[in-house]
Amino acid sequence: MADIRRYPFFSHLRADTTAYVQHLRNGTVRHSGAGLAFWFRPGTAALSEVPLDDRQQALLFHARTADFQDVTVQATVTYRVIDPALAATRIDFGINPTSGLPNATPLETLGGLLTELAQQPALDQLANMAMAEALARGIAPVRDRVAAVLADDERLADRGLAVTDVRVVAIRAEADLERALQTETRERVQQDADKATFERRALAVERERAISENELQNQIELARREEELVAQKGQNERKRAGEQAAADRITVEAQAEKRRVMADATAQSTRVVGEAEAHAEAAKLEAYRDLEQATLLGLAVRDLAANLPNIGNLTITPDLLAPVLARFANVAPGAVASEATAEVDA
Repeated sequence: MADIRRYPFFSHLRADTTAYVQHLRNGTVRHSGAGLAFWFRPGTAALSEVPLDDRQQALLFHARTADFQDVTVQATVTYRVIDPALAATRIDFGINPTSGLPNATPLETLGGLLTELAQQPALDQLANMAMAEALARGIAPVRDRVAAVLADDERLADRGLAVTDVRVVAIRAEADLERALQTETRERVQQDADKATFERRALAVERERAISENELQNQIELARREEELVAQKGQNERKRAGEQAAADRITVEAQAEKRRVMADATAQSTRVVGEAEAHAEAAKLEAYRDLEQATLLGLAVRDLAANLPNIGNLTITPDLLAPVLARFANVAPGAVASEATAEVDA
């Protein structure tokens, strides 16, 4: 809305950039354009303000389909003034020079005109369509038909108007009929949902079965590997026992060979020692062979005494000494025996 300030004898008007203002004085255009600011005399001025921005007109009307069903159409038409000077002469956009308020309701007039012009092509389009088709696919055909008709309508061009966009928001049937249609759709959707649920459950069961089979296969494979491990352990134990037995046999054979060699060496040593001792005895006997019997007897007694244990008392009778003394003294044995009896302490 234009901003008008009053002063004595004159007033000042300042318009927005989206508003076209036309100033007439005595039927002559003195100012015209968007976003103007000028002085004028309220008593002789006629002012008009035409909006230049895009405007939207909401539409809500009933229509009948080819099968005589009532539907409700909800749409929106976007328009704007492309020739404000022409629109100011065809529609009352006048404003009060004192307050700046509109003298009429031009936007409501434009809205009614657009509603009438948009309803007719929509009604014609829906009259050739069945209700089911209109509800399912009727939005695009209705929108295209309305946009084409409004774009070529001369009544809008004569008023300096142009339609920039047409949108059909919804086409709906009566509440009872819509619920009936929704029931069928809900049942079909529910059936699809039940089918999907069943398929999901079947898939879950199949997955569970696959998992169980996989676990069973894993258990079978684990048991087979355990069996192979036990067999391999047994084989390893048998091999280890065989190797240990072979090692023990080699050890026993080595010890037996060692004992045999030691026995041979001992036997050889004993034989050598025996031969040496035999040679020594032979040499000794060879040396004793030329000695007299008494000397030999004395040596024998000496050796015997050396090998005898300790003797506390030794009693020698004359019968034992007589032959010996007789040999050394060349005396008869009978004479010596009668003369002496001795007791020797050893």
